[in-house]
Amino acid sequence: MVRDLRGGLDLTGVADLSELHPFDTSLAHALYEKLFAPAEKMLQGVNHVMLVLDGALQSLPLGVLVTAKPKQKIKEYSDYRRVPWLAKKYALTVLPSVASFRSLRLFAQKSRAPDPFIGFGDPSLSGVQVASRAGGALNLFRRGPIADARIIHSLGPLPETADELRSIATTLGTGEQAIFLRDQATEGAVKDMTLSDARVVAFATHGLIAGELKGLSEPGLVFSPPVKGTDKDDGFLTASEVAQLKLNADWVILSACNTAAPDGTPGAEGLSGLAKAFFYAGTRSLLVSHWPVLSEAAKALTTGMFLTAKDKTTGRSEALKRSMMAFLDSQEKPHLAHPAF
Repeated sequence: MVRDLRGGLDLTGVADLSELHPFDTSLAHALYEKLFAPAEKMLQGVNHVMLVLDGALQSLPLGVLVTAKPKQKIKEYSDYRRVPWLAKKYALTVLPSVASFRSLRLFAQKSRAPDPFIGFGDPSLSGVQVASRAGGALNLFRRGPIADARIIHSLGPLPETADELRSIATTLGTGEQAIFLRDQATEGAVKDMTLSDARVVAFATHGLIAGELKGLSEPGLVFSPPVKGTDKDDGFLTASEVAQLKLNADWVILSACNTAAPDGTPGAEGLSGLAKAFFYAGTRSLLVSHWPVLSEAAKALTTGMFLTAKDKTTGRSEALKRSMMAFLDSQEKPHLAHPAF
């Protein structure tokens, strides 16, 4: 069921709206009936649901489940606005394990890092500009463990990520000094910087998943590549390198494609790749994606989320929920009501 639902959400290979897959709202309701309907009585008056998922469910954001049997078929994109999505009903948070919930309650303190924000994005790339934040290279590791800088450089630029980071920085009360773009957005800079000074850390760039490209055995994030790659900086920050960073962040934003993907080992579960690596590095919570994201959507969702979260009484998951609902109701482009966005 999860595989079939993801088939209606994944934008891989979708070049225009005529290729956008319809989403099976009836199947999404059937899965809701299996998972949530038995607990409905216990959820009366609840606004925030925390989930511990395993297996296939880790690769599906449960907000796309449908809480009532669809009364009519989806005929046009704007019809998706009227679907009773689970995301309309609850703010949703995914936890790595039941034990982690107890640990967080007992031991995790709010970050006392002095700086509100640091962000990296808009890497210097020379390829054709694309709408998605997924890479499109063919063979990233042609010469051993160091990524081929020329192939990194051939990926499509993401200029809108600069606006995304500037908006977040402004909302959080800081300025350009907290943002590293273009030639400043390097893997080496990330490794050299004292990231533990920031309460929120954001990466707005291409995300590549294990197995997506030839020779790519673990997921990672793309940065401005050097002329020639080295062990320290080849323009591609892998999950194992992320795990060696030192963070003290309340929130890390991975505004890229597939950042909730597995680590690439056979049978690995979701959230075992970049997500787990960032938890090892010291973040308390993450915003991740489950498939190739439309850059326009990523920008709208993250910036709207931070504007909502300025109200200190609004939690992170609730802020994301409100940003998603505002995006869903946008009247200018009806196709953006499709859950893939």
